[in-house]
Amino acid sequence: MWSNISVHRDDAGRVAKYVFEKSDAVAEAVLYRYPDYKTRTVICCSTQAGCPVGCRFCGAGDNFVRSLTADEIISQPARLLNDVDCDPADMSRLQIMFMSMGEPLLNLKGLVPALHELYHRYPKAALLISTSGPRVAYDAVIAVSREIPTIGLQFSVHETTDAKRDELIPFKHKLTLEEIAAEGERWYIQVGRRPFFNYCAHDANSTDSDADRLAARFDPRVWNATVSVICERNEGLPATNDHQRNLAIDFGNRLIKRGFDVRVFDPAGQDTIGGGCGQLWFVQHWIAEHGEIVRPSIGHGLPKRHTPSAT
Repeated sequence: MWSNISVHRDDAGRVAKYVFEKSDAVAEAVLYRYPDYKTRTVICCSTQAGCPVGCRFCGAGDNFVRSLTADEIISQPARLLNDVDCDPADMSRLQIMFMSMGEPLLNLKGLVPALHELYHRYPKAALLISTSGPRVAYDAVIAVSREIPTIGLQFSVHETTDAKRDELIPFKHKLTLEEIAAEGERWYIQVGRRPFFNYCAHDANSTDSDADRLAARFDPRVWNATVSVICERNEGLPATNDHQRNLAIDFGNRLIKRGFDVRVFDPAGQDTIGGGCGQLWFVQHWIAEHGEIVRPSIGHGLPKRHTPSAT
């Protein structure tokens, strides 16, 4: 299926980044262990080659090639789990997240059958759809979430006002914060599981006022919160990463005080191989060599698809 698969591991052995290549596409999946695979294994996999959404903190957002097929999506966690020293059935916690590269809900044609097959293969695995909230038919998301009881839904929010979020996520066809809150609550009512909002904390969005705005918009009785350590788009800033880690922990505590169930996600390996999902050093290099760079703006929708040259 893939003409080449390369593996890049961090020095501590906590994270491995897999790059899947073929002539017309590239994908990346990230494998984490916390602290070992039997205790907790986390996989982040791609649903598209490149991404049309263009989040400005993400290295994948400068280019969109195409959506991946269901088989191309499935092959990523299947390969990663084949390489670990533990049977997936024996893992206490196995999480497969669709959040490495691409917008999952802009590829429902590939995502939905992949979810069914992965649930069949790994019935204990939590399958997390992480989305920026494009304007799609969320009834389809509800339907597959009702069929598969291990599916979770997470919206990437990252800012507490729509104006600031538009600067960070320059994609025209996305839900407002109010609409995200409504869709998440509708998913919760229909499915019976609590959605998450994901928030990358940085110096300009981590105040008490920001926490108050989130609590006013997202009902803590419905929503869980993930506060992520935001990663830079270059090849490692250790001191900055320490600062960002502290910001994430501090802001998580602010949300806990406002009634949220909070988890803080720290992507291991940023300083050595770019372990944060979407940072994609090796994938950025592939895109730079094979395709035209596209920078979507607020006034534009999907950038034009282009065909990269053959490897």
